[in-house]
Amino acid sequence: MSINENPLRAEKRKKLHALKEKGINPYPYSYDRTGKVAELVEKYASHLNAGDKRPDAVYRIAGRLMTLRSMGKASFFNVQDQTGTLQVYIKVEELAPKEREAFELVDLGDIVGVEGYIFKSQKGEFSLYCKHFEILTKTLEPLPEKFHGVQDVEIKYRHRHLDLMTDADSRKVFVTRSKIIKEIRRFLDDRGFMEVETPTLQPIYGGAAATPFTTHHKALDMKLYMRISPELYLKRLIVGGFEKVYEISKNFRNEGIDRTHNPEFSLLEFYEAYTDYNYQMKQFEELISTLAQKITGSMKVTYQEKEIDFTPPWRRLTVHDGVREYAKIDPDKASDDEIFAALQKNGTAEKVKYNRGEMIMELFELTAEQHLWQPTFVMDHPVEISPLTKIHRGDNRLVERFEPFAACMEIGNAYSELNDPEDQLARLKEQEANRGKDEEAHPMDEDFLLAIDAGMPPTGGVGIGIERIVMIMTDRPSIRDIIFFPTMKIQK
Repeated sequence: MSINENPLRAEKRKKLHALKEKGINPYPYSYDRTGKVAELVEKYASHLNAGDKRPDAVYRIAGRLMTLRSMGKASFFNVQDQTGTLQVYIKVEELAPKEREAFELVDLGDIVGVEGYIFKSQKGEFSLYCKHFEILTKTLEPLPEKFHGVQDVEIKYRHRHLDLMTDADSRKVFVTRSKIIKEIRRFLDDRGFMEVETPTLQPIYGGAAATPFTTHHKALDMKLYMRISPELYLKRLIVGGFEKVYEISKNFRNEGIDRTHNPEFSLLEFYEAYTDYNYQMKQFEELISTLAQKITGSMKVTYQEKEIDFTPPWRRLTVHDGVREYAKIDPDKASDDEIFAALQKNGTAEKVKYNRGEMIMELFELTAEQHLWQPTFVMDHPVEISPLTKIHRGDNRLVERFEPFAACMEIGNAYSELNDPEDQLARLKEQEANRGKDEEAHPMDEDFLLAIDAGMPPTGGVGIGIERIVMIMTDRPSIRDIIFFPTMKIQK
């Protein structure tokens, strides 16, 4: 946004200088509030009739001046604080001289302090009768159009403060996001999990198939990576004897930006010793259904005008069954050439993927995921794409892994964690060999292997994409709607 001195800014700056010339400080250090809008509404609004006054109920409120209607010697204006908006009635002639001068130089968007008593207007609107008025912050930038807020999504995302000022629904989304994270913590804390912190800067990245951001540490003269996942460090804690751990952390993946992806995002990961993916499937659906109930009041949530029913139990769908159902090909019987032909039919024009498992998984993604609106556990993935996961106890071509889907989006990932040190070494060696062909393949982490050598108990591990859960619970179509400051290309 340009800060060129347009006529509106010039007029506001003129008023700022006029305030200073009159000896009025337009930026005082503090203001002693005795009430917030929501508290006053809750305490008094339902007990007053139209025209009722409470001269004994005197309060000092503060917030941003959002509207101003002059009616000769009297005016109405709305003050907005974090909790809501309150109408204020003012008779300028009743103010002290300095207060009157300040009010005459006030603009929409200025932050003001008001002292007065509670009443209801003749039209029945809960209000405050102003007896004292003060400008707390004189603004220079005009408010966005007051009735419609920020309509340009570029401005909405780049200048979130303008969006939050003018759009109550947008503010509510971020309040709900905070509540969701609190409820997640409460759920895990109540089950005996310990919240921990692991490094954001890592000498070797791992825990996900992703390309990292890189940086350089000058003092140690070494390359470091922004974490793509906390997984390998959380598993070290399980090895060390902490049996239930979780972390809600920022993670960074050097990937494209779209409706469901942002390079910087929030991830919940939790690990629980002596459990497997079957146990964690039940715990996962309990967590999300509990969240839905707490946040929306029901396990049935409306997202983009369609219902999602989070009531357990959720559908279980193996990758192979999904390919059979939606791609109309049996991966247990089809040859590699037949699987690739099915990929070509469904939109993949590349040459044969690196291995059979990756082709089967991509075929599932192309044909099945678009049908997974209702909560579904996609499970039992090909071994080739899951280097940190136990071999399936019923089929050594597969692993014990599940990815929960809702609204056709992957919302998590979970394993029966691999704890056989020889198997883990062999799988990471295979991944290391693929790094020339696949930049997202896991690098060899010898320190992690030493930890596994020391003995990790049977463990179930789960990762959940916080933003996608928030999108669904707040009915927002884009991840940028529920991240305060999404990654944006720099404007020239």
